[in-house]
Parts: sequence; C-alpha cells; structure tokens
Amino acid sequence: MKLSVVIPAYNEEGCLEETLRNLVSALSAKGIEHEVLVINDNSKDRTLDILEDVEKELPTVRHLTNISPNGFGYAVRKGLENFNGDCVAVFMADSSDDPLDLIAFYNLMRKDGCDAVFGTRWRNGGKAYDYPTHKRWLNRLANRIIRVLFRIKYDDTTNAFKLYKRETVEGLKPFLSPHFNLTIELPLKVIIRGYSYKVLPNSWTNRKSGESKLKIREMGTRYFFILMYILIEKYFSHGDFKKKWD
Repeated sequence: MKLSVVIPAYNEEGCLEETLRNLVSALSAKGIEHEVLVINDNSKDRTLDILEDVEKELPTVRHLTNISPNGFGYAVRKGLENFNGDCVAVFMADSSDDPLDLIAFYNLMRKDGCDAVFGTRWRNGGKAYDYPTHKRWLNRLANRIIRVLFRIKYDDTTNAFKLYKRETVEGLKPFLSPHFNLTIELPLKVIIRGYSYKVLPNSWTNRKSGESKLKIREMGTRYFFILMYILIEKYFSHGDFKKKWD
C-alpha cells in the first residue's frame, strides 16, 4: 500500500528542508513505499528553491505550485487531487507533526483496513509541546462544541494530521473549504458519511521558525460556515452522500 503525504507550504524556508529529510528518512527506514507531495502555495521566500534542491537528492519528494487562489485549504485540495498513493496523509511543513506517528497511522490502516485514521493530542499518549495557552483554550472549546453538535466522542477534529484511503478522499468530495476550515470538513464528512475510522494519540510540537498561518480571528466565521453546512447534510440529505457499501 503506497503512502502519499501532502504537505502544504507557504513561506516555510526556515523549516521545510528539515521536515522533508526527517520524514523521508523515517519512512524509508521502515521500507514504506511513499511519495511526499509538497504544495508550494505561491511562497514569496526561498521555499521553492529549497524544494527544487531537495528533490534532486530525495527522489520520493515532488512538488506542485498552487498559483491561485491561495490558502491552506486550496493547497491541501490541490494535493488531494494530485497524489498517486493508495492512502494520503496531511502533514505540516513546520515539523509540528511526528513522522513516527504517521508510521503508526499507516500500520494501523494496513492492519485494520479502516477508511481513515485520526490523531488526537488530548488522550493518553497524546502530547502537545509548547502549545500557546490561548490557542489551547480555544481548541478545547471548539472541539467541545463540535462534539456536542455532532454527538461524537472524537475530541480533536481540528487536528489536521490525519490519514485517508484514496477511496475515502473520493467519497468526501466536493470540498468547500478554502482555508484551515478544511481540517474539520474532512473528518466530519468521514463520520457523517459512514466511513470507518480509528483514533490514535499523536504528538504536536510548536514551530521553531517562521510564523503560524492560522489567524484565529479570520477563521471563526469560516469554521462556523462549514459546521452549519455539514450539519445540514447530516440531518437533511437523506443519506445521499453516505458511503456506498459493496
């Protein structure tokens, strides 16, 4: 089972090379067939130059440039339209995600056959290093609201780090989110459309260079829009989008 890893990157010259080298090294050490697809989201710094240099050394790394429109969601969606593996993970360029967690997700999917594997930083075994206090508070509040609205137990919907089978990605379309709200659109569609999923603890480490692209004030209404859209689908679509079982 070939693993694709989609990495959206906007102005990540300070951390992208380290992220790519660590990721490819970890996957290669375990003999996992893989590709790493970096989506350069029209970066203004040396991100593209770094990508082109790394590709010369690491043949499993390739990139596409997302000219416009730009945004986290658009970049990830471009990756989800162009990966060539049997399953695909969304992985951050800033080294906040751990390659060893990705390997655990991949092994679980191979063993269990589930349609998706979700991470959680808030259960036993999960860790969040140097997580800003105000963001932690907002994260827990947002996830509590999501759990109540959708009557689910999963407690880290906003965590972007997840693994999906190719067939699952196809079944989640069409995608609507242009920005970070895609992080909740994908897993909530998995859940309400009847795809199977498992949850594993994962770790998260705050970036050491560059700046976060998530602007909480700008994202509030966008998250709300996606939540309302998926709630409408859940209660009024009569199952039109549910997984079609063989």
